[in-house]
Amino acid sequence: MGCGRRARLGVLAAVAVLATSLASAAPPESVSAESRAQVMTALRALEPAFTGKTRRVFASNPGSIELAIASYAPPRPHAVDEGKLPNVRPGARCPADMALFASRFCVDKYEGSLVEKLADGTTRPHSPYHTPAPADGTVYLARSVAGVVPQGYISAAQAESACKAAGKRLCHPVEWRAACGGTEGFAYPYGPTRVPGKCHDSGATPMLTYHADTMKRGWGTTELNDPRNNQLEGSLAKTGASPDCVNDIGAYDMVGNLHEWTADPNGTFQGGFWLDTSQHGDGCAYRTIAHAFDYHDYSTGFRCCADATP
Repeated sequence: MGCGRRARLGVLAAVAVLATSLASAAPPESVSAESRAQVMTALRALEPAFTGKTRRVFASNPGSIELAIASYAPPRPHAVDEGKLPNVRPGARCPADMALFASRFCVDKYEGSLVEKLADGTTRPHSPYHTPAPADGTVYLARSVAGVVPQGYISAAQAESACKAAGKRLCHPVEWRAACGGTEGFAYPYGPTRVPGKCHDSGATPMLTYHADTMKRGWGTTELNDPRNNQLEGSLAKTGASPDCVNDIGAYDMVGNLHEWTADPNGTFQGGFWLDTSQHGDGCAYRTIAHAFDYHDYSTGFRCCADATP
């Protein structure tokens, strides 16, 4: 049997075990047929990434990105535009600050940070602790750089604009997941098995440190966007600060540190942040839905993708 046929059977097997997996992922009464269908749509969108490839972990086995996706369904479905994986482009290349996934597309090596391009053409760094607010002709440019504080407090709309200004774009949800697991399609960037601490997946809790007094009434926009949140020691880390949190294409921090917005206009961010990498799916399968495209808080970040150059 050819490897392409085996790979396809692996994906179909992952879909077949979905019902069993969901039983342990959420209470049966909370998992609707629509939620299950949404997960299967995500699996089908991802399938071309590994068709024809012999992998160390097949799609139906523990440790694969497919089974990680199949093991969680949202209690309440919300539309997700998965996007589409670009076709293979032989000889494809990417800019130096981006990694190439399977000759299909480019993805930033690091979580996004911003610089401001002023009306006079000069640039200056933008504070990663403040929401970008264009004024007086300021344009925000996304960048992918090691050793800097990545941009939190950013909405998908703002991230999309910054990527576009840099000649890139936000990743489609299916592209993001494919890139996260690397060419082997692992459940985590570094491999098939969760290893606590390899990614920035634990640390200080700024909301309890600074806003415990308002927790009972519910945290609002002001508390969630407090610039102090990501400056607390033990909270947000610099890009690339977890050297083992990297996949085989060279993209860092795709799990933990900051949530990362995708191009889904319905509002989807993926990968978790330093205090949660498993509540809405595990590792590369982590996905939060139902936030508006213009939503932002201290945990929301981004990275860009781009079409590969042949």
